[in-house]
Parts: sequence; structure tokens; C-alpha cells
Amino acid sequence: MDLLPVSLGLIALLFAMIGLGLWIAVALATMGFVAIILQLSLPAGTILATSMWQGAKSWDLTALPMFILMGDILFRTRLSQDMFDGLAPWLAKLPGRLIHVNIVGSTIFAAVSGSSAATCATIGRISLSELARRGYSNTVSIGALAGSATIGLMIPPSIILIVYAAATELSVARLFIAGVIPGLMLTALFMTYVIIWALFNKDRMPPPEPAMPFLERVKALRRLAPVILLIIGVIGSIYMGLASPTEAAVVGVFLSLAIAWATGTMTWETMREALVASTKTSCMIIFILAGAAFLTTAMGFTGIPRVLAEWIGSFGLSQGMLLLALTVFFIIMGCFLDGISMVVLTTSIIMPLVVGAGFDLIWFGIYIVLVVEMAQITPPVGFNLYVLQSLTGKDIFRLGLYTAPFFLIMCLAAFLLALYPDIALWLPRTMLEAPR
Repeated sequence: MDLLPVSLGLIALLFAMIGLGLWIAVALATMGFVAIILQLSLPAGTILATSMWQGAKSWDLTALPMFILMGDILFRTRLSQDMFDGLAPWLAKLPGRLIHVNIVGSTIFAAVSGSSAATCATIGRISLSELARRGYSNTVSIGALAGSATIGLMIPPSIILIVYAAATELSVARLFIAGVIPGLMLTALFMTYVIIWALFNKDRMPPPEPAMPFLERVKALRRLAPVILLIIGVIGSIYMGLASPTEAAVVGVFLSLAIAWATGTMTWETMREALVASTKTSCMIIFILAGAAFLTTAMGFTGIPRVLAEWIGSFGLSQGMLLLALTVFFIIMGCFLDGISMVVLTTSIIMPLVVGAGFDLIWFGIYIVLVVEMAQITPPVGFNLYVLQSLTGKDIFRLGLYTAPFFLIMCLAAFLLALYPDIALWLPRTMLEAPR
């Protein structure tokens, strides 16, 4: 049987199942099952059982539920209020003033959360009401929060980078280190945009608040101590080689529990809610990965990825054009799928093509996460937009208009990352390959 029509037919089947609302994991496993039945005489049930077990038992995935639990615990503390109070006095002098709290606060919380939606919800539930009360423009304050919350996917400990590492058998630590500079670059680009907007729209800015004495600002920094301690404990232990990502995740859960207890927000009820929420999220992600593992195995047996890669290669696309095509493909997919599903769904199909084109897989992982970040703020299935809709009550397409400038900034960031790959590769190369 000619593999190319089969390949295209299977892809059409996959999107049809997703369009009908079938669970992503079930759709992936069904596609793999059909591929084996059509092309091979091997026992599909046995391959299904063994490949799903292999895909779900990866040691790297142990960090996943721990980081998710850490974020769920912190979501139920007063960390966001403390961050707002600690950052506001220092950012009030910049053009754009307290709008920068959304951006800097999201970047800091991203370093202890790993989730874009959790970052958006945690920072937004305090900052949006505070900014509205003080007279800041909804258009920019909401857009800044939506855009900067996506940094939670890039700054370690990123849940989606753990998923990408498990799907491609790459080093989680190397991916974590590679995500730091691109994440900080996004923060700088967002802050630059807010500064320029504020300078050209002074009439839409509220009057400046009374200046706080320097010693009072220094005292306010104490509010940031818990989150700084958490960042040092989790990220610092990985970068200094003291702990693996899995061990650092356990440290993070311990420290988040300590913060919740110290701030008086830890009760049996909040602990139960955090455990239930993190269990649901972890099971959903691992179920998707197990289905993807079976699909990857099925694709390997049938040779479909090789045929698709040869077919796309027959168009003679340059490396840049191929990257552009993949970027457009991921942005379109992001209008209908969440980020983790996008990464898992496409790994088995596009990785042979990516390797054949000569892309560094660490760099490509960071690039794809950046493109997936764009999908978090594109309707109709932008997860950050749903979070913001619950916080503000505004229509999701209006929220999409608010976030449009930040989407374009991410496009600029993707262009810079493609033009200068060392933005992602310099830090892991320096830290992990330098003589000790």
C-alpha cells in the first residue's frame, strides 16, 4: 500500500477525531492502532500496552506532578498580593508605571510555577483589580498580563519543556537552562512596548502616585523574600548541579508548603483542593503522553514519518522556509489545541523532518515553546484568554484584540530566536560544557 495516501488519510482521521471532541490521548492511540492494522501484521494490542507503559514510566516525568502541585499550592497562598506590594514601589517610576508589575510579577511567578494559565490566574486576580482601581487602561493592563503570563511556559521549571524532553528523550536540565535567556528577552520586549505606549499615550495614564521614601521601598522588598527563596531553592539547585529537576521539584513542593504554612493560608481544605487539582492535571498530561508514545511506536514501525519527511523535502524548501511553514502550522493548530497537546501530537511526525533539516533539537524545543506561547493568547482556544475571561467577564475575542500587540511582539521574538540561535544555546553550552 502506498504510504503517502495512508499518511495523509491518518492525519485527516486524527483531526476529524479531535474535531468531534474525542480526548487527545484516545485520538492519538486510535491513529496509531489504525496505522498498525493497515500496514502491519503485528499484534496492535501488545504494542499498545508496552509502548504506553514505556511512555508513562519515564523518570523525567516524575518531576511533572511535583511542579504542578507546587503551582497549585502557591495559587492558594497570598503570594500574588505580596509580589504586587513588593514590586509596585520600584516600578512606579518607569513610563507605564504599575502595568510593569504584571510583566515582572509574571516572570517571577513563572520561575516557580511552570504553567502559563496558573501564572495568569495568580497574578491577575490581584493586579487587574488594583490597576483598574487606580485608573489604568484595561486594554494594556489586560494585554500585558496575557502576554507576560505565557512566559510561564518558557522560564523553568516549565511543564511543557518537561513534556518535550520526555517526548524527544532530551535532557530536562539542558532545556531548562536554554529557556532562561529567551524568557528574559520576552520580558524585556514586553516592558519596552509598555514604555513606548505610555510615552505616546500620556493622557490614558492615571496621575502618578506619591513617591515612597527609599527606606520604605527597601522594606517593601521583604514581601518578595518567599518567592526569591523558592526560586533559589528550585532553579538554583538545578543550575548549581546540586539536584536533578525531579529532586528540585520535591524541594519546591516542600518550600511552597512552608510558605503556605508561614503565611497562614494552609488548611486541610486548601491542601485537598491543591492535591485534587494537581492530580487531575498530571493524569491528563501523562495520559496524552502515553497515547503519543503508542503513536510514535506505530509511526516508527510503519515508516510514515519518513515518507512524510521525504514528501515535504521534495518541495525543496530552504531551512528558513521550512521553519516559517512549521511556525504557521503551529500557530493555526494553536487556535484549536492546547500547548501540551500540540507538542505531543506533532513530535512523532515532524521530528524526523526537523533532524533532517539540521535544526538543533534543544533550540527547536525552545522555538516551539515560544510559538506555543503565541497560541495561549489566540482565540478561540487560547487558554490565557479563558483565564482572563473568568477574571474580567469580557468577551474572548475582545480579549484577543487586547493581546494582539503582544502576539506581534512574540512574532518578533521568534524571528530573533531564529536569526540568532545562540539566544537559546549559549547559556546551556557555557554552563554544561565549560570545564569545571
